[in-house]
Amino acid sequence: MVLLGSLVNGLSILAGSIIGKFLHNIPEGIKNAVMHAIGLAVLVLGLQMGLKSENFLAVVISLVAGVVIGEWMALEDKLNQLGIWIERKIGNHSNRSGSISEGFVTATLIFVIGAMGIVGALDSGIRGNHQVLFTKSILDGFTALILSSTLGMGVLFSAIPVFLYEGLIALFATQINHFVPKEMIDSFITEMTSVGGIMIFAIGLNVLGLTKIKVANFLPSLVVTVILVIFYHFV
Repeated sequence: MVLLGSLVNGLSILAGSIIGKFLHNIPEGIKNAVMHAIGLAVLVLGLQMGLKSENFLAVVISLVAGVVIGEWMALEDKLNQLGIWIERKIGNHSNRSGSISEGFVTATLIFVIGAMGIVGALDSGIRGNHQVLFTKSILDGFTALILSSTLGMGVLFSAIPVFLYEGLIALFATQINHFVPKEMIDSFITEMTSVGGIMIFAIGLNVLGLTKIKVANFLPSLVVTVILVIFYHFV
């Protein structure tokens, strides 16, 4: 089943979010300490991934061009609006105003951006191997538990874009090896890992409260990376 890894990942986020909701009475000091731990771990993961590039100029161009497109499209604002719409539909039962929107956007960015989602989905589609996504599911489930206990039930709704994102990549990957050379696929993964890693680093800074970078506006950078890899391959 091509979508098994994506499905398990989505369900793990749902389960972690629901369990986390019942643990909302965790002392504030512990919640803050755990969020700081997650933020630091995300920073290190992002730095690790960001250094994997074999063509850092392509990474810089991708980030700059991507964020210009993202700012023009106001992707972060649209994600926030979607979170607010969800909040209005189900009602905000949290103590903090806007927590559903914040939880949805923060969790979506953490779970969607990154090498594990891309590589895992490609593995599911090309080789029928779901181990990477199963591993990601464990990490995401635990993170969802902590996030939902601090940011509210908006985290739960991030399972939907995660499943769609990974599922579409997996379905596409079932056909990609028929018309894309293996060398190009490897290059895609390497450079997208680096670009995604820098975005994850920014998420870590936001989680720690050090910055308020609109990371969603960088998402088009992943598409620009694909275009540049194709360009470098044929030039």
